[in-house]
Amino acid sequence: MTEQAESLNREECAWTFRGNQLEPSSFATAMIHFYRGEMGRATTWRTRLDTTTNWAVVTVAAALTFVFGSPQHPHFMLLLVLLLVLTFLYIEARRYRYYALWSQRVRLMETDFFAAMLAPPFCPSADWADRLSESLLHPHFPIAQWEAIGRRFYHTYIWLITLLLLSWVAKLSIHPVLAPDLATIIERAAVGAIPGAWVVTAVGVTYGTMATLAAATKMPDAWREALPQPLRRLARVLRRAAGPLATMARPQDQIAIIITSRGQAIASRLLEELKRGVTALEGTGMYTGETRDVLLCAITDVQAAHLEEIVRQIDQKAFVVVSRAADVRGGGFKPFDVPG
Repeated sequence: MTEQAESLNREECAWTFRGNQLEPSSFATAMIHFYRGEMGRATTWRTRLDTTTNWAVVTVAAALTFVFGSPQHPHFMLLLVLLLVLTFLYIEARRYRYYALWSQRVRLMETDFFAAMLAPPFCPSADWADRLSESLLHPHFPIAQWEAIGRRFYHTYIWLITLLLLSWVAKLSIHPVLAPDLATIIERAAVGAIPGAWVVTAVGVTYGTMATLAAATKMPDAWREALPQPLRRLARVLRRAAGPLATMARPQDQIAIIITSRGQAIASRLLEELKRGVTALEGTGMYTGETRDVLLCAITDVQAAHLEEIVRQIDQKAFVVVSRAADVRGGGFKPFDVPG
C-alpha cells in the first residue's frame, strides 16, 4: 500500500483494532452513547448528594424537637448531632468528588465535541480527546477532599450547622432557667468532667475550621498567588501531607526527544496528527560524525504511543527518548501565570 493510500485510510477510519475499523459515523454514535452513560453517572451521584443532605436535615429537625421538648433534656445531644452532621458532610464531600469527576467529562464533551458542531470552524480543540482519554485511562478526582468539604459547607451545611449552634446557645441560655450572664452560659456548656470553656472552644475551633475551608474554596487563584511566600510554602506542605485529603496525581506531561535523519517527514506527521508543536535542532553523532535532526516535542501521556508509532513507520533507525516533564506551559498545556 502506498503512503498516499495509507494517509487516506487514516483519515477515513476513526479507530482500528485487529482488522476492525470504526467509521466516522459510527464513532459519533459511540460518543453519543458514551455521553449518555457519563450523564447517567453524574445524575446518580448528584442524587446521592441530595440524599445525604436530606439525612442531615431530618437529623437536625428531630434533634431540635427532642432537645427543646423538655428543660430536662441535655444540651450535649445537640453536640452529638453536630458530630453526626459533620460525618454526613464528610460523606457528601466524598460523593461530590465522584460527581465532579463524571460532570467534568460531560462538560468536556459538551464544550469540545457537541458545541464544536454548531459554530465555525466546526472542529474540536486540538487536545480535547487527549484530556478525555487521560481521564479514562488515569481517573483522578478534579478537586481535593478538603476543597469538596469547603464547597459543600458553603453551599448547604453552613445553614444547618449555624442553626444547630444557635439552637445550642439558646438551649444553654433558657434551660433549665434563663441565664443571667455569659459566664453562666459557658458554665452550663460543661459535658461531664469537661469544663464548659473547653467545650465552647472546641465548638468554635470546629466551626472556624469549616468557615476557613469554605473561604479558601471561594478565594480566586490570583489572591492565592498573592499570599506571602511562607504561607504558599506551608500550603504546599500541607497538601503533600494531606494523604487521602489530596487529589489523586494526574499523569504528567512528557517531553519527546527524537534523533533521526528524516526530521522533516517525522515533524510533518507530528504536526498533522498530534497537533503539537515541534522544534528542530541540528546535532552531530559523536561516534559516526554524521549530522542528525534533533526534534523536541511536548506531548501528553496518551500521545506517547502514537508518537513512537509515527517514528517507527518513518525511520526505524531513529533514537527516541520520552521523559516526564515537571511542568509544561504554553499552547495546549498549562497557561502562563498572569503577571502581577
